[in-house]
Amino acid sequence: MDIIGQLFTLIMLLLLQAVLGFDNLLYISIESKRAPKEKQAFVRKLGIGIAVLARIILLFLLTSIISAFVNPFLFMNWGFVEGQLNLESIIVLFGGIFILYTAVKEIFHMIGSDHLGSGDGDRKFKSPGRVIFTIVMMNLVFSFDSILSAMALAQEPVLDSAGNPTGETEYIFWIMATAIILSGLLMILLADKVSDFLQKNRLYEILGLFILFIVGIMLISEGAHKAHLKFFGNEIQPMTKTTFYFVIAILVLIDIVQSKFQKKLLAQKNQSATPDPQPKEPSNEPVQP
Repeated sequence: MDIIGQLFTLIMLLLLQAVLGFDNLLYISIESKRAPKEKQAFVRKLGIGIAVLARIILLFLLTSIISAFVNPFLFMNWGFVEGQLNLESIIVLFGGIFILYTAVKEIFHMIGSDHLGSGDGDRKFKSPGRVIFTIVMMNLVFSFDSILSAMALAQEPVLDSAGNPTGETEYIFWIMATAIILSGLLMILLADKVSDFLQKNRLYEILGLFILFIVGIMLISEGAHKAHLKFFGNEIQPMTKTTFYFVIAILVLIDIVQSKFQKKLLAQKNQSATPDPQPKEPSNEPVQP
């Protein structure tokens, strides 16, 4: 691959990291609220920084021993459940379950909270170290797809001395590492802005939680598909990225329409509750004794 091809691949990987990093950034913004308020910005930045280093280490491991992640080691044939679990499918499955749990827990927290102004009045905060650890671990779960996609783009066949392909593949490590580092820096720059936006617009935080809910379902279906899980002979199909973004677009559209309709109802209610400012004309009828 020449230098022009490598630069083009780098640009493609940066765009891929930006698209796939949206749900990751949303999760980081929501998860960082579990830390004390004065530590939340620090937790987001440090968590993303450590996660970037962990991604590079994971990238090195995947390029070196990818067969250990994709080869099945546990076979299931229990009548109604069939499957072939490998390390990748287990990580993605449990990551999706954890994200689904987080989204549902936060939704119920918002429903049961008596402090809607900040949302933190009755929240039990975690230590910054625990929040950072959770952010790093979930960042690795989110990064599996982007790293495997990067490996598919940033590779070239190994040629022998005569210029013929040997059948082996060589990964261009510096392109993938550069894309990971640049996308990590972009996430650090945007993390506080996304978190502040959700804090100032609490209705959009509800939308973000439901998007995170869909992300959890997508990861569970993807992990189940990677494990070739079948229930009663029916194999689970993964949610495609097209379906995911279509569902997100529908959720955003519903939220916009509902917000406008709610503002209209509130304006009509306030208008009907406002007393008539026009003074009543005095009556000309004689006063009865």
